[in-house]
Amino acid sequence: MADDAPPVRKIIHVDMDAFFASVEQRDNPDLRGKPVAVGGSSRRGVVAAASYEARKFGVKSAMPSVTAARRCPDLIFVKSRFDVYRQVSQQIRAIFADYTDLIEPLSLDEAYLDVTVDRHGLGSAKAIAEAIRARIKEETQLTASAGVSYNKFIAKLASDQNKPDGLCVIPPAKGASFVASLPIRRFHGVGPVTAAKMERLGIHSGADLAAKPLSFLQAHFRSSADYLYGAARGEDHRPVRVDRPRKSVGAERTFGDDLRDRTALHDALGRVADAAWERVARSEAKGRTVTLKVRLADFTTLTRAQTFSREVAGRDEFLEAGKQMLEEFLPTEKGIRLLGLTLSKIQREDEGGEEDAVQPSLPL
Repeated sequence: MADDAPPVRKIIHVDMDAFFASVEQRDNPDLRGKPVAVGGSSRRGVVAAASYEARKFGVKSAMPSVTAARRCPDLIFVKSRFDVYRQVSQQIRAIFADYTDLIEPLSLDEAYLDVTVDRHGLGSAKAIAEAIRARIKEETQLTASAGVSYNKFIAKLASDQNKPDGLCVIPPAKGASFVASLPIRRFHGVGPVTAAKMERLGIHSGADLAAKPLSFLQAHFRSSADYLYGAARGEDHRPVRVDRPRKSVGAERTFGDDLRDRTALHDALGRVADAAWERVARSEAKGRTVTLKVRLADFTTLTRAQTFSREVAGRDEFLEAGKQMLEEFLPTEKGIRLLGLTLSKIQREDEGGEEDAVQPSLPL
């Protein structure tokens, strides 16, 4: 029945271009046009963000700083200034709020907006996205890319299509064909491990995924099967959620050689903590539980968790909790091939924003 069909939403995904690095280049003219990495330059440092000039050399976020410096010898490292990034992020969110109350921040530098209700009568979701991008540039001197579509999945894919400083609109009639043309590694929610598994199964593109029956996906991907089946057909009925609850934020690293030495393991855990805490800070997450993940050389995976009576104070306390739990596994004869650290018990369960009126007549 047509009356049972979900409403046609107008979704914008706004993603700031190389946000941290762009803020540093804006504030320091000497950095403009040069390869810049935000993060520590020490042996244990991790890149939090890279300018587009640095990305040309293969430098990217979450990369060890030593690797980044090796790829780009002229790379300039700048210490992160999260207080400044948060301030700029608040400016940007204030711009969003002028166009809609349905805002789902994913991090300091990206968000979903439901603009089904055309508050200012601009006539289309594309016009709203253009107005938002123009105001961001005028008020912050930074550029943003945007994807406009009828659901969150495609809007996020579209925002990456014409970066930097780009806009991409995918209407409902073109959603399935757009998804079919993309490599599976571009799919939001498909990480490197899942992508590698898909490729082993002969799934390299959205078209390959769409060709698989639901029963096949259920057999191989279990709880993700329904999402993948719909995504491959350009379907995603998730609403934009205000104050979207997050379950956890963290990072993990697999080592080229199994580690046994206590000092080497503590150093490795420090690098994992740096990468994880950058993500915690970027997403403005606050949590009380630290979870350590340890995978031994024989692929046995073990976890330990510590819950505090208050929010974890910072990166140092986060790492110290991880080190204390790691000691439970030391010394180790088998060796350790992977370490992970995660912060959880984050935010409250709040799912506002689903009942707002829709206007299916608003064009994309």
